[in-house]
Amino acid sequence: MGMQFVFNERKAGQAAAWLLRRHDGVMPYLSLIKLLYLADRRALIETGYPITGDRPVSMPHGPVLSRVYGLVKGANSTAWHEFVTPPDGWDVRAAGCEEIGKLSEYETDILDEVDEKFGSLHRWELRNLTHALPEWQDPRGSSVEIDPAVVLRAEGVSEEDIKEFAAQAEAIRAFEAIFR
Repeated sequence: MGMQFVFNERKAGQAAAWLLRRHDGVMPYLSLIKLLYLADRRALIETGYPITGDRPVSMPHGPVLSRVYGLVKGANSTAWHEFVTPPDGWDVRAAGCEEIGKLSEYETDILDEVDEKFGSLHRWELRNLTHALPEWQDPRGSSVEIDPAVVLRAEGVSEEDIKEFAAQAEAIRAFEAIFR
């Protein structure tokens, strides 16, 4: 696998809650995970680093963030569930924690802009939209990792910048491994 980032579960939960609050605290979980994917994708393209640090994968309903998907589907978690309830049917809700300290103003701006552009789409329209992204490939009922460099290349980022982004991501991973 190419570039790898440090997943921040608390930050992912805060980003999810930010989006949920824009929808009166509730939305279909498929919509939530698609909007988070699109926000991470945009931050990656613009800065070389996604908001959540999660690993993108192609799944039958399009690309998603791997760990976020697992958390929505019930993976054991402390931080995520401070911000997002387990699904009730199709819907998830903001869990009540208002903290957003891990999110920068830039990141909340991206979340707002992604939501303004795509947040009114029905969950199946969002799925279809993400199926059209160049990095998605049919995983034939399973999942396939998406190398972030594939997204960057598809969006016209230079190879030199991709190498720099990868080096920065590796430095952050090394720092986290030492000081975590």
